[in-house]
Amino acid sequence: MEDQIPRYLSSVIKSKIGKNKVILLFGTRRAGKTWFIENILRETTIEHLFLNGEDQDVQALLASRTAANYKRILGEAKLLVIDEAQVIPEIGKILKLLIDSFKDLTIIASGSSAFDLSNQTGEPLTGRSLTYYLYPIAQLELTTIENGLQTAQNLEERLIFGSYPELFQLNTIAEKTTYLTELVKSYLLKDILMYENIQNSTKLFDLLKLIALQVGSEVSIDELSRNLGLSKNTVDRYLDLLSKVFIIYKVGGYSNNLRKEITKSSKWYFYDNGIRNAIINDFRLLALRNDHGILWENYCFSERIKKTSYQEENTRNYFWRTYDQQEIDFIEVKDEQINAVDFKLANQKKKIPGFFAKNYPNANFTIVNKENYLDFIS
Repeated sequence: MEDQIPRYLSSVIKSKIGKNKVILLFGTRRAGKTWFIENILRETTIEHLFLNGEDQDVQALLASRTAANYKRILGEAKLLVIDEAQVIPEIGKILKLLIDSFKDLTIIASGSSAFDLSNQTGEPLTGRSLTYYLYPIAQLELTTIENGLQTAQNLEERLIFGSYPELFQLNTIAEKTTYLTELVKSYLLKDILMYENIQNSTKLFDLLKLIALQVGSEVSIDELSRNLGLSKNTVDRYLDLLSKVFIIYKVGGYSNNLRKEITKSSKWYFYDNGIRNAIINDFRLLALRNDHGILWENYCFSERIKKTSYQEENTRNYFWRTYDQQEIDFIEVKDEQINAVDFKLANQKKKIPGFFAKNYPNANFTIVNKENYLDFIS
């Protein structure tokens, strides 16, 4: 089924081919980047060249940074694709020379880790690159192949197993559990362990477990530091690395500099529910577990991130809380318009907190539940 799900970015990236740009495509491992790129190549009539950055022969081929060398490599190709480009030493300088030397060339460079590829390509590619993020399958994409009944029937499974592309080819709970467990063990932290000189992944997994159990709650770096036996600087570094390989993302507190509002704390969410559940090794159905609220909040949050990213909406995301425990799960700011959202799996009622209503009278307030969530995420 994976090859039947149209990816939202496909038409976006196709429209950029031929414009002498480096298209940077980031996303976690196994999110479907290679399949996505191969599908674009199957549909293009432009002469193209595909290189795998993890192939040492490719790395050696690109090491000689001269226009003459690159001309021999390209031949007649007008579209160059470098998959897993972050592995190639000095990739930023290579891409800059290529795009500057060949005015009719477009480059697609994919990377499973932003901390390496973006750091190497940041300054050299200023004004020459476009950056996109490919996430696990979004509900925004599934609405094109599902009717409302199918979506409703599949919701619980997505809350439990998430939406990595290969899951859509698996039919049983056992197969999906095995796939996600192996994904977490073998692929998820590969980039961090390879490029950041972290020899032992145990602490990283322990940190992820603590974050997984605190989704939707404020996270204390001091508490994480004590529980893990690591310095606060190390915990901060690990969290930064985990965000740069698209496993988790950070949300800060919203404030208009009012004294009652909390701004220094952060919450962390997972880009995919299945990864979160694999880390805590819990794939039980909803009827057997007590973290419904966490699963629902993480799912809605991550699906909203996918939607606004794909549709290139310039939004900023926060949570909101006061010291006397008035709180709102999700604050989205776009063009200075504030949208406040609470996530309730059941059709529960909740009034907007009084302090928020008083101080942000122009803000919108919505409760996202099973009845209306598709309007929010697709």
